[in-house]
Amino acid sequence: MASVDGTAELGRSGLRRVLAVLCVTEVTSWGVLYYAFPVLAPTLSRETGWSIGAVTGAFSAGLVTSALVGIPLGHALDRWGPRWIMTAASAIAVPAVAAVALAPSFPLFLGAWLLAGIAMAGTLYPPAFAALTRWWGPRRVTALTAVTLLGGLASTVFAPLTATLLGHLGWRHAYLVLAGVLLVVTVPAHLVGLRGPWPDAAAPAEGRHADPGPIARSRPFVLVTVAVGFGAFTAFAVVVNQVPLLLQRGLSTGTAAWALGLGGIGQVLGRLGYGRLSALPARGRSVLVLGALAATTLVLGLTPGPVPLLVALAMLTGAARGIFTLLQATAVSDRWGAAHYGRLSGILSAPAMTATAVAPWAGATLAGALGGYPELFVLLAGTGAAAALLAVGTRVRA
Repeated sequence: MASVDGTAELGRSGLRRVLAVLCVTEVTSWGVLYYAFPVLAPTLSRETGWSIGAVTGAFSAGLVTSALVGIPLGHALDRWGPRWIMTAASAIAVPAVAAVALAPSFPLFLGAWLLAGIAMAGTLYPPAFAALTRWWGPRRVTALTAVTLLGGLASTVFAPLTATLLGHLGWRHAYLVLAGVLLVVTVPAHLVGLRGPWPDAAAPAEGRHADPGPIARSRPFVLVTVAVGFGAFTAFAVVVNQVPLLLQRGLSTGTAAWALGLGGIGQVLGRLGYGRLSALPARGRSVLVLGALAATTLVLGLTPGPVPLLVALAMLTGAARGIFTLLQATAVSDRWGAAHYGRLSGILSAPAMTATAVAPWAGATLAGALGGYPELFVLLAGTGAAAALLAVGTRVRA
């Protein structure tokens, strides 16, 4: 029988290979499938005549598709491992992005993003987290931290790259070049780099269910799922609406953009510190991280200035957001082990991905209804606080 962690099958060099491959492919997949869009969307909307709301709606529909597909895909990951699933998803991503670039009408543009959503389900964080959780076993936090550290730099790499391509080639050819990047980088990397035996799942600990069904219906799992969904909505609504908030505070567009970029650095620094929180019980860690997400959002929303303080607070909210990503990655394994990680993580990630999809539209809509972005951030802080309160009930009893 295979070992319950990947060390015996892959060896140390194999584990390092898997980690290196996923670091590269997560940066590339997030960069092309997610972070290129906000750079290209304004030009895309202007040149096609499709409203920015419709264009953003198509992108959000892709994210919702990713959330729905991720549930059955998690079960497949548990059974067969990530190699062929992530390779196939990467192969689907290439024509999907090309179809986005070449779409002559909005219905075809929408269809291309729905296809891209299927690809996202098999290339973004959830399948990578499942792979590292099973292969790296007890040392999974180290591997997860490394992948999310580099994943946090996807916008740093691909936003300026996409802007450069846009300036020289236009949005359609920029997307075609990015599709080529996916073809050259992610497809062969997943095919070759994720080879190796898929370890048997660890046997459920005494008192834990061998069937994940009762876990998924249990009160702690439901509360974790809702708390993570609220946290995701808070985190992504903050990052999308942070620049308008800072503009309302009197910052220039350039300074607000720099603050957003420094928030990305804060995100990386926050993830570096996550290992120190591992000594806390899962419930206490969840309450602390979600509470920090709420608190930093509230302070940023209520602080009128000066500019250096606002930039510092943007970095703090980025740090809280970065830690939240790792909290989501370990929410299942810290409470119920790795035996059914793929399936349970797929269920847990679906509301979070849906919240991520609706956050840009909902944030802007709520800001208009509430009278401004400071008021929006106060409301988002309340959502984060609700997530922290829900996390209080997520203790798992044997």
